[in-house]
Amino acid sequence: MKRKLIYLFLAAVCALAVPFAAASCSKDDGKVVKINEVTRSVFYAPMYLADALGYYEDEGFEIELTTGGGADSTMAAVLSGGADIGFCGPEAAIYVEIGGSEDQPMVFGQLTKRDGSFLMGRNPEPDFDWKNLEGKEILAGRPGGVPFMTFEYVMKQHGVNATLNSDVAFNMMTSAFLGGKADYCTVFEPTASEIQAQGNGYIVASVGQESGEIPYTCFIAKQSYMDKNPDKIEGLLRAITRAIKYVNETPLDTAAELLVPYFADTSAESIKTSLQSYKNIDAWVTNMAMKEESFNRLQDVIELAGELERRVNFGSVVTTTVAQKVYEEVYR
Repeated sequence: MKRKLIYLFLAAVCALAVPFAAASCSKDDGKVVKINEVTRSVFYAPMYLADALGYYEDEGFEIELTTGGGADSTMAAVLSGGADIGFCGPEAAIYVEIGGSEDQPMVFGQLTKRDGSFLMGRNPEPDFDWKNLEGKEILAGRPGGVPFMTFEYVMKQHGVNATLNSDVAFNMMTSAFLGGKADYCTVFEPTASEIQAQGNGYIVASVGQESGEIPYTCFIAKQSYMDKNPDKIEGLLRAITRAIKYVNETPLDTAAELLVPYFADTSAESIKTSLQSYKNIDAWVTNMAMKEESFNRLQDVIELAGELERRVNFGSVVTTTVAQKVYEEVYR
C-alpha cells in the first residue's frame, strides 16, 4: 500500500501543480484560507452557506475553493501546499499516517456522518431491493475511497455479487453513466435529482441510509498549518458549525436561494429538493468533533475492503479539542 500511495500522490501533485499555483496567485494577503474540496455537492451545503452568510468574514478571513475530483487529489493538494485545508474522506489522512509523514495531516472537523450518494438506475424501481444488483455493473468510485468502500460494505451486508467498475475517475462517473456505461451509478445531489427530472436515470436508494453512520467527509490540514493558524482553524469550525445550525433551523427555500451562486445552471427548486434529500437521511453532524467509535467503524469498513495495511490510533490523525469547544459555544 505504501508504494501505491506514493505513486498516487505524486501523480496527483504533478497533475494539479499548475492549476493550484495559478489559484494561489489570485490573492494571498494572509486573510485567505485555500480549501480543496473533493467534489461540489449540496451534500456540503453548510460549507457554502457559511460563505454566503458572511460567517467566514466574521472570523476575519475569506475562503478560496478549488475542487479536487477525488480524495487522493485533495490530499495531494494539502501535502504539496497547494491547499491549506482539504475537505474529503478521513481515509486520506489514515493512508498518509500509514505511509509515514513528517508533517502529518490531521482531521480537525467532521461535516457529514453518512454516505451522501444515491444509487441511480436506468429504470424506475419503486420496490427496489438490493438483491436487484446481483450480477449488475455499478459505477461506485475508486478502490480505497470511502464512497467505493461504503458501497462495497453494503453489498457484502446483503450478500450481493456485483461488478463494481473502478476504471472511471470519480468526477467522471456521472457522465460515463449518462453515456451508457454500467447498469447503476452512485450520484450526489443536486446531480441525482436533475438526472431524474430529465428522465435520464432514476434514484432507487440512498447509500447512506443503508450503510449507517460513518465519518464521511472531514476537514484536514497539516499539523504545521494548524500550529501556525489556530485562529483560522477555530474560525472555520465556528463558521461551519453556525451554518449547520442555520440549515437545520431555516426554511429550505431560503437556504436554497443562498446556494444558487455555488451551483451553475442549477435552479433554487432543484437545490431545495437536494437539501430535503440530505435532511431526510440526517446527513450532517451537529458537533464537528469526530467520535472515536465512528473512526473505528470507518477502519472496520476499510479493513473489510482489504485496503488497510494496519489500524491507526484515533489521536494520530484526529484532533477534537477545538471542534468540541466551538460546538459548546454555538449551542450554549
